[in-house]
Amino acid sequence: MRATMGAARSRAARPSTATTAAPVGQLDRLVDAFGIDTVLLATVDAQGRLKGKEFDAAGFVRRLRSGALSPEMCGYVLGTDLSMTPAQTGPFSWQSGFGDVALLPDLRRARVLPWLPSTALVLAEPISGGYPHPLAPGTVLTEELARLAERGVVPAVGIESEFVLYEGTARDAAVAGWRGLRPAVWDSRDYALDSPAPVREFSRRLRQVLAAAGMPVEAVKGEGAPGQVEVTFPYGEALEACEQHVLFKHAAKTVADDAGLTASFMAAPSTGVGSGLHLHVSLVDFDGRPVLAADPADGIELSELGEQAVAGLLAVLPQVAPMWAPYVNSYKRLADHSFAPARLAWGRDNRTCAVRVVGHGRSLRLEVRLPGADANPMLALAAALAGIRHGMEAGLKPPPAVSGDAYEHPDASLVPQSLEEAVGTFETSASAGELLAEPVVAHLARVARMDLEHHASRVTDAEVERGLAQV
Repeated sequence: MRATMGAARSRAARPSTATTAAPVGQLDRLVDAFGIDTVLLATVDAQGRLKGKEFDAAGFVRRLRSGALSPEMCGYVLGTDLSMTPAQTGPFSWQSGFGDVALLPDLRRARVLPWLPSTALVLAEPISGGYPHPLAPGTVLTEELARLAERGVVPAVGIESEFVLYEGTARDAAVAGWRGLRPAVWDSRDYALDSPAPVREFSRRLRQVLAAAGMPVEAVKGEGAPGQVEVTFPYGEALEACEQHVLFKHAAKTVADDAGLTASFMAAPSTGVGSGLHLHVSLVDFDGRPVLAADPADGIELSELGEQAVAGLLAVLPQVAPMWAPYVNSYKRLADHSFAPARLAWGRDNRTCAVRVVGHGRSLRLEVRLPGADANPMLALAAALAGIRHGMEAGLKPPPAVSGDAYEHPDASLVPQSLEEAVGTFETSASAGELLAEPVVAHLARVARMDLEHHASRVTDAEVERGLAQV
């Protein structure tokens, strides 16, 4: 794990440098070997989506070799809401004049995208003044990894993602006014192995393209709600796990559209349905030794550091909720007896808790169950790691573990109840500002408030149904 540690520290602390000729040769070989004619140069926006430009592959390589390519994109990409509405204030707003942000391509991680014909992806890092842009999601996570490394620990991360498949494409749904949506499975198929043919074929195709892209999944299963699917990925390095999740969502939506389906990653796509983004986090020291278990050989009890990590998560995550629940809709998932957390409790192998301790010995890990499927994994993980670090630095002790129904536990605080409440707490939290830096808090709060503003003046179907004839 020493190499991982060094990479995290150097990326956060040093200026970015120009891409060397050797990686250009690697991309050139990739283009030749797979008949690539299109290169997508992309970065990750605040919502956790790929944003960028398409290039002719041969021309892209040629311009890189000559040094003629200096890619940029409008900086507002890092500060818009879901529908790409420009902000009114802040560094990416009308006030700023919408200047460009420089992009540094990372050619070492160029990869073929098997779900798109003859296409390769090159991820790029937003740059400001020669350094990684401080408000880019990848930078926020990398900074947190570097701070944790200063405490002598390195995280490994596995991600579980839930989403709902609907019949018809997203364009079909838009034409229908987003009404009459029908899940691709009409009943609960949790753990079932008899899904309808379109869902089986979607699952097979998704697994195939992800494996071909070097991102094999651990498992795919049906979930509890009609049309709901869960995909689990193996453990890996933190930043890589998050970047792969962004690519996975891109693949899932593309494969679904090709099959005449829609894959929705809303946290609560309909009343009573919730889709989560569960973060499995383990910690090791610089020599790769696990540090969460009191007995790394085969124990299930937490070490002192493990207890501090749990306590930090419970203390910090409610203060930084817009990082793991960024939309008005996000909070409609956090309901009683929904398998999504409603109270800030922890327990051993207890799925009613916000933090579930699972595994034993080397595999002992913390499952953070608060984020919804709509969360940007980079920001959600950065929030979780900031909580773990706070617990370690403050020497916190967690409350007693909950062994029964955490939804009924009177001593556990409720999770934030709305985005408005969450943003207010986020903006005024001294801990959030100290842990994440005030500009990051202000930026993410501003983006969250754009979602609040979007919904504030709109009349919903639920309001009309309830009040049209009765008021």
